[in-house]
Amino acid sequence: MIISKTPHRISFFGGGTDYPAYYLNHGGRVVGVTIDKYSYLNVRQLPPYFDHKHRVVYSKIENINLIQEINHPSVRESLKYMNIDFGISIHHDGDIPARSGMGSSSSFTVGLLNSLHALLGKVISKKELMKAAIHVEQSLIHENVGSQDQAFAAYGGLNTIDFLQNGEIVVNPIIMTPERMKEFQSSFVLIFTGLSRIASEIAEDQIKKTEFNLNKLDQMKSLVNESVDILTDANRKLDEFGILLNETWQLKRSLSDKISNPLIDSIYEAALNSGAIGGKLLGAGGGGFLLFYVNPFNKEKVLHALKEYLYVPFEFEFQGSNIVFYNPNH
Repeated sequence: MIISKTPHRISFFGGGTDYPAYYLNHGGRVVGVTIDKYSYLNVRQLPPYFDHKHRVVYSKIENINLIQEINHPSVRESLKYMNIDFGISIHHDGDIPARSGMGSSSSFTVGLLNSLHALLGKVISKKELMKAAIHVEQSLIHENVGSQDQAFAAYGGLNTIDFLQNGEIVVNPIIMTPERMKEFQSSFVLIFTGLSRIASEIAEDQIKKTEFNLNKLDQMKSLVNESVDILTDANRKLDEFGILLNETWQLKRSLSDKISNPLIDSIYEAALNSGAIGGKLLGAGGGGFLLFYVNPFNKEKVLHALKEYLYVPFEFEFQGSNIVFYNPNH
């Protein structure tokens, strides 16, 4: 049995420039962080005593005999990619619901590939794990997804990620003093809207408009460098980061009319009116989680204004996808 633990991510700046349609022509850059909300996978070889050869448990339960009959696209394509030829049981539990804008699908894929390698007695580097997950999601499943979610899930931490025109991806940690990191981490309010959406459909609309939105995407990419300067320059106030979040949100919501909606706009306005400095919707858009940057002395006012929505406290994490239990039984 193998148990893996893979974090979800919060993307701050540069989202949209991690789509191959953009970065293979212009180069992309993002900044974000993984948090202590995880995708857990229990993977083991299934004994040959059952009527089915494979068992997959997530929001549904699939008992099947042929891998190609598996409905879950990531499970089906990952097993084929890894050439699994024995019966297997895969059980998923997650801290964050699917379709919520925090990279849950990529966390699942990264965790599954990490687990399958461990089950086969293989060690895979974070870089190779990231590349394998991108290949499965973009080339095998043909999802309309970018490349940052897989990188954050594999590596973990507070990072800049550069997407080069030659296809290479470079992950670099952002270095801050412990005191400044603590102050930064304590200044966020994460709210669940209760809305779910299919990110691939929203992303498809955004991808189609890449050339039309080129100037806006270039602006969003330029904010990455500015945000890193704010974090790493001890003479700058961290509140500037919140102001910048508002700027990137206004750019992001203009990329497609599918990204925001009246409910999201009303929540955002209520947060700013009660003291939030800035914020953004996480993920492709349409629902999921809203992140706000709030000076700590205004947190209670913001939380009171948004009391009808679920507040999700979190901390940063720096490990990425991990095998937390290893006992292969084949």
